[in-house]
Amino acid sequence: MNKKNIFLWALYDFANSVVMIVFFLYFSQWLVVDKGVSDASYNALFIFSTLLLVLTAPVVSVLADKSGKCFSFLRKNTLLVWALFLLLSFLILFAPEQKALAMILFVFGNFAYQLSFTFYHPLLAELADEKSRGKISGIGNASNWLGQIAGLLLVLPFAGGSLYLFGEPGRAQVFLPATIGFIILSLPMILFFKKKIGDVQMDLGLAHLKEEYKNSFKQLRSLWVVPGVSMFLLAFFFFNDAILTASNNFPIVLERVFQAPDGKKTFLLALILITSAVGSIFCGYLGDRFGLKRVLNWILVGWIIIFPLIATSPNIGMLTIWFSIMGILFGGVWAVSRALLSRLVPKDKLNYGFSFYTISERFASFLGPIAWSAIVVFAPKANSLNYRAAMISMTVFVVVGLILMKKVEYGET
Repeated sequence: MNKKNIFLWALYDFANSVVMIVFFLYFSQWLVVDKGVSDASYNALFIFSTLLLVLTAPVVSVLADKSGKCFSFLRKNTLLVWALFLLLSFLILFAPEQKALAMILFVFGNFAYQLSFTFYHPLLAELADEKSRGKISGIGNASNWLGQIAGLLLVLPFAGGSLYLFGEPGRAQVFLPATIGFIILSLPMILFFKKKIGDVQMDLGLAHLKEEYKNSFKQLRSLWVVPGVSMFLLAFFFFNDAILTASNNFPIVLERVFQAPDGKKTFLLALILITSAVGSIFCGYLGDRFGLKRVLNWILVGWIIIFPLIATSPNIGMLTIWFSIMGILFGGVWAVSRALLSRLVPKDKLNYGFSFYTISERFASFLGPIAWSAIVVFAPKANSLNYRAAMISMTVFVVVGLILMKKVEYGET
């Protein structure tokens, strides 16, 4: 194993987490709480991002597989993410009344950010052999969670008003520092990661792009017949639907249900992230030791238990206990599922396979938000029952995912 490449790969996950957690925590509040945009409109942004991903990721990933230029795709996509989040950060600071434009930039920024994982995840197969992918995947996920902690700490003085840049005060101050932090920390991966040259190389052009769009259904059939892949992706869609939808609305729930101030939200997020880092490494190790599919099923049972406990929490104190447990499940579910898919998909289709992993991961931003928003709008609002019911409803998705995961064909006893 190339330890330098592993470090750079993990550092990239650390870097993009810095910007992700800040936009996750503060953009929803800036848009919904500060600017008065509805919950449904905020959730719709993830739907549009997902549609863009569905239209582009499978075809672009095939080009990455065939060209052997996966890392080149990642490098160029990262530059696009830098540009979009910089534009959005400056817009929020200097033209905060342009809510519609901010929402459009967020859609494209979130799309580009998610697309990068189509090229990032497949590098795992190059970094580690099959017996140690759970561990290396866990290290990457732990870096992700630690990066989120770093992002929260980085912007905390700006959010609290201790530091002021320029432009609109308050939550608007946090986005530019996070974006600059992301750029600086992701630069080493872009400059110094050493990618092995693939066996198949070809030049890319518009003709190839048109050809791959024509062949997209054929490519999908070839992937779908690989044992275990289709059932895994379907299961992943359902249980990840619940996890991502709940996490996307997490800051709003803390604000509306528990009236938590920003300082308390930051503490709870930091608690989740610390335990998630531990859960990533621990569950990755368990996956290598006891079997990736078996450990993933254990994790899903944990989610089925924890969602109702969070929804029925009477106060912040009890919520803190459940969040510490939830963090371990957060870290484990993605570390183990990513390693499992890298074992299921043939090496020559890794980018394509992970494009559907990314789509399934983000398609939670399509069906999940619709279900969540409908419950929030139509359920009784007394004592925040609508938000609590929305949280409990996510359990149904995880149960479906667990049932499907048990049907995944995989060589474990």
